[in-house]
Amino acid sequence: MTASRFDLAGQVVIITGGGKGLGKIYAQEFARAGALVVASDIDGAGAEAVAKGIVAEGGKAIGSHTDISDPASVDRMVEAAQKSFGTIDVLINNASLMSALPRRSWLEIPVEEWDRVMAVNLRGMFLCCKAVFPLMSAKGRGKIVNISSSRVWEGTPLRLHYTTSKAGVIGLTRALAREVGAFGVTVNAVSPGNTQSETQVASSDPKYLAARIEGRAIPRGQVPEDLVGAVMFLASRASDFMTGQTINVDGGRAMH
Repeated sequence: MTASRFDLAGQVVIITGGGKGLGKIYAQEFARAGALVVASDIDGAGAEAVAKGIVAEGGKAIGSHTDISDPASVDRMVEAAQKSFGTIDVLINNASLMSALPRRSWLEIPVEEWDRVMAVNLRGMFLCCKAVFPLMSAKGRGKIVNISSSRVWEGTPLRLHYTTSKAGVIGLTRALAREVGAFGVTVNAVSPGNTQSETQVASSDPKYLAARIEGRAIPRGQVPEDLVGAVMFLASRASDFMTGQTINVDGGRAMH
């Protein structure tokens, strides 16, 4: 009975930003747990490559070329998931605009860049939640897991738009949980610390990555696999009576 609460076999899981970085790891690990995965990414080739890799390992997955800031593109993603697997059980809102953003003073952030970050990191999450809700509510069950950032707890500077958007994710998580709880849908969030994913490493100076380890109760670099357990827990029946919550996973650098 206890083990079944954590069982993800046969669950249909959409992972946005699933073509690279953390999303790629989530997609691979959910598939290894028996889930049916929709790897969604604005990099369509990357999403397809992740899906093909999962299938090659014996899992079930499809890739979806999706711009989450575009309502029509999000609708196509949901339609593809439903056509391939019949339903949607879990949405992992992982996609965000971050690694391509220069680290710079808030006074130097162009308005157009600010708006694009909000369009992807907040509007995109809103659109994805809205698109999957009818399927989840119709069967009286669903799991939405939103990825925020531990920058929110620290007030980390130099990407003010990104930090602000990730604070918004927590507000969205709490308010949406109030609106959909009666339909059997839970909404929770995870706030990762600085994680040495392929995209983070590619866009960061090694000295910066080393500095982010300072102050952690667990004094080492964070890797993508460190986040998988928390995300899977929130996607499983084991967390059925949790909603509107945020789990911080950063090695104990920020505690709240």
